Amino acid sequence: MINKRRLAVVMPAYNAAKTLKRVMDELPHEIVDDIILVDDASRDNTSEVARDLKIGAVVRHNRNLGYGGNQKTCYTLALERGADIVVMVHPDAQYSPRLVGAIAWMIGSGEYDVVLASRILGNRTLDGGMPIWKYLSNRFLTAFENLLLGIKLSEYHTGYRAFTRTVLETLPLNENSDDFVFDNEMIAQAANLKFKIGEISCPTVYDDESSSISFKRSVKYGFGVLRVSLVYRLNKLGLRKDAFLSPEGRRLELGSSDKRGARVA
Repeated sequence: MINKRRLAVVMPAYNAAKTLKRVMDELPHEIVDDIILVDDASRDNTSEVARDLKIGAVVRHNRNLGYGGNQKTCYTLALERGADIVVMVHPDAQYSPRLVGAIAWMIGSGEYDVVLASRILGNRTLDGGMPIWKYLSNRFLTAFENLLLGIKLSEYHTGYRAFTRTVLETLPLNENSDDFVFDNEMIAQAANLKFKIGEISCPTVYDDESSSISFKRSVKYGFGVLRVSLVYRLNKLGLRKDAFLSPEGRRLELGSSDKRGARVA
């Protein structure tokens, strides 16, 4: 519990069998009430390893739904299981699970609704092995987003983040992409609805076992980020209206995880 609020860790997993135990070992289990792993049709034995580690809920997609699609299932399950604070931890050991408590307390304090663990704060980004082209594109895209969204963050592209239950119930997440740009759409939605967004510094490690999208997929993601930022600004100017930024958009439907091709692993 964090300040009498139920804390859930969700793990969107894909081929994470080799790193999952390391991540579980580093989680602060004394404060985590629930752990949920969603296996997005991995080609390895991620689900079997997760069961052996006695993770609270292990669900496997019958087909690959993509990174955003995986998160939709993660958050739906977390809400169904009574979470008040939800922290997303990647099971590939790129981000330090030891910071779950610090991130969750930023939410539990009541000061923030969304918390992002930034790889940029603290000047340790390149030390962790981030390729220079990823670092430069990260800085460019972040500057562009800060300009068009009218907020100031050090990074929009981290996969280590936390949300209040209210945020997950309010954002129209079913309007979002099932691909990697889902993360950016969530931030745009949170900014649009005036949720309080905070950041914390987080070291990361890039090695052979850490997942990383290809250069081609990164380019596609970059253009998706630019599109989200431009659409956000056009909506703010009243020049267009998009469902993913509408408070009336489609929210997560509790009890719908089975409709997304998910089953208990």
